Amino acid sequence: MKTSGNAPTRVFCIALLVALAPLAALAHVEGEAAGAGFVSGFLHPLGGLDHVLAMLAVGMWGAQLGNPAIWLLPVAFPMVMAFGGVAGILAVPLPAVEVGVTISVVVLGTMIALDRRPPLWASALLVSFFAVFHGYAHGAELPGRSGAVAYSAGFVSATGLIHLSGIGIGFVTRLPHGRSLLRAGGSAIAATGLLLAGQLFLE
Repeated sequence: MKTSGNAPTRVFCIALLVALAPLAALAHVEGEAAGAGFVSGFLHPLGGLDHVLAMLAVGMWGAQLGNPAIWLLPVAFPMVMAFGGVAGILAVPLPAVEVGVTISVVVLGTMIALDRRPPLWASALLVSFFAVFHGYAHGAELPGRSGAVAYSAGFVSATGLIHLSGIGIGFVTRLPHGRSLLRAGGSAIAATGLLLAGQLFLE
C-alpha cells in the first residue's frame, strides 16, 4: 500500500499534535511540581528499553502498513495509554503488567518482521491492547511529588515523539530493498524482546 506524496508531512503534523496536546493541561498546573512532574513523566518511557522498542515498533508498523494505519496506530497508542496511565495512578488492579509490556515488544516486532497486514481494526485493537500495559506501568510509578496531570502529559508527549521516530525509520521502505531492511529491524526488535522476556522470567 503506497502513501501519497504529502503523507510524511501529514503524519508528522498529526503525530506531533497528539504528542503535544497534553501540554495544554499544564496551563492549569502551576509551580515547580508541575515542571518536575512533566520532566519525570517525559523521561520515564526513555528509561526502559522495552518501552522505547515497543513505541518505535508502533510507528514502524504503521509506516509499513501505509495509510491510514500510518497515522491511526501512532494516535491510538498514546490515547489508550493515557487511560492505562490513569488506571495505574489509581492503582486499579491489572495483572502481569511487566509481562504485557515485554510481550508487546516481541509481538509488534514480529508483525513487522513477517510483514503481517491484518485488517485495520485488528491492528488498532492489538496496539491499543498493549498500550494499556505501557500506560499502566508509567502511571503506577508516579513519583510522590509529581502532579498526575503534568506527569501524564510528559509520558504521552515522549511516546508521541518516539512514534515519530519509528515512522521516520519506516520510511526506509521508499529506498531500494527498504522493505527487507524494515523487516530486519522488526526481527531485531522481536529478538531483543525475547531476551528481555527471558530476563523477566528468570528474575
